[in-house]
Amino acid sequence: MKVIFLQDVVRVGKRHDIKDVPGGYATNFLIPRKLAELATPQAIANLEKRKKSIEIEREVQTELLLKNLEEIKGKVVVIKAKTDEKGHLFSGIKNKEIVEEMHKQHHADISEEFIVLEKPIKETGEFEIPIEILAPSGQAGKGKKSSFKLVVERI
Repeated sequence: MKVIFLQDVVRVGKRHDIKDVPGGYATNFLIPRKLAELATPQAIANLEKRKKSIEIEREVQTELLLKNLEEIKGKVVVIKAKTDEKGHLFSGIKNKEIVEEMHKQHHADISEEFIVLEKPIKETGEFEIPIEILAPSGQAGKGKKSSFKLVVERI
């Protein structure tokens, strides 16, 4: 049975993939849990429209960020978090929290995908957060890089 994945399903398919899966698996697990839908011609056409709009939105966001890259450089974002006595955070700071704080403190919108963190930040201190922007498909070049400072303080 051909289905379109609405969400990522581990070891089966990623969002927006069209794949053949066993009929029972699709009707008893994927479709009732809204993880996938039947791949009808109408659904495939809608998927193509969604993919195009997502791509256009991503290009617009990338171009906007490229224009604002110099403004972001040198900014300082402060995040306060709960820590133990040694300064280790109880939960790591991820891209999503950094993006939200950048928006709150500096009214700058950055997509999570442009922030390059190897692993979540789990201690207090000052960190240089790299931003890597790939050039939109219509432009030449490899894109641009920048960074800003993240200060993690103890509550």
